[in-house]
Amino acid sequence: MDRTITPDALNPLLAGEAPPVLPDVRRAEDRAKEPPTIPGAAWKRPAAVADWLPALAPDREVVLYGVRGGSVSNSVPDTLLAQGLKARCIEGALEGRKAAGGTLVSQP
Repeated sequence: MDRTITPDALNPLLAGEAPPVLPDVRRAEDRAKEPPTIPGAAWKRPAAVADWLPALAPDREVVLYGVRGGSVSNSVPDTLLAQGLKARCIEGALEGRKAAGGTLVSQP
């Protein structure tokens, strides 16, 4: 499995029968500045990955994203991969999805 997924390749997965788990791992201050999120995503504090990691099912793919695909959204997949999970991040993160015309919604 590749370590990243393009925004376009993510779309059919989101529409599938078993969509991936979508952790929004933006820092709280970044999320407050840029509130839209990907439909179905749940915000997870990146610094607390050890707290929410046990709730992830080992048979479900995890696709994470941050703001631009920098240190946060690239370090969290490393932690999940080390635990044997199927994890990757969106190329370009939320900004990449926006640039590709992907659907975004207001935060719940």
